[in-house]
Amino acid sequence: MSARARGLLTLVVDVGVPIGLYYLLRAADVGAYAALLICSFIPGLSVVSDLVRRRRPDRIGLFMTTMMLIGAAVSLLVHDPRLLLAKDGWFMAVGGLWFLVSARGGKPLGFVFSRLLLEGRVGPHESWDVLWERLPGFRRVWRVATVIYGLGLIVDAGVRVVIAHTLPIDVVPGLGAVQYAVWLVLMQVALNLYLVPSGLYNRCSKLYAGLRHA
Repeated sequence: MSARARGLLTLVVDVGVPIGLYYLLRAADVGAYAALLICSFIPGLSVVSDLVRRRRPDRIGLFMTTMMLIGAAVSLLVHDPRLLLAKDGWFMAVGGLWFLVSARGGKPLGFVFSRLLLEGRVGPHESWDVLWERLPGFRRVWRVATVIYGLGLIVDAGVRVVIAHTLPIDVVPGLGAVQYAVWLVLMQVALNLYLVPSGLYNRCSKLYAGLRHA
């Protein structure tokens, strides 16, 4: 299965299935808190499956596993349905901060996540490890893109927390799915407004000049 197909399947499992199950449980007269608690553990299934398959987690696996374990612990400790609804927002904020911190380290999370979809499909047909080592401009592009992604996560998190505490409880899960879709579109637009002018997608751009002169 391609990385893009795996990403789509993970999105369906982690977002679509819990929301659908929540409304099924509510239709069966299960309380809001119990339904939310049950559904909060479903996103961990894809992470566990990936860990079993890989056996040795990479940075993405470590990121997702850490978020899953903390989220599971919080779900068991929190007994307020609104706090459970807001949990996704708070964890997106943590994820956003993680992105921002990684931008100042080695290979930032924006680079790590994006190479699964883009490596070999855009720019020169070189390993991204090679591009990272040889091209300072390439490193700068992914550090900036990681900051954009981190800020986007934090903004989205703030909106989710506000929605979780203000709207009717049964409205929030379905609205959350819509928000995921809108956020993905807006993030792609914001990222490409930076990545396209940077020359990332054009193998003849100045960004890759260091490879041609090597």
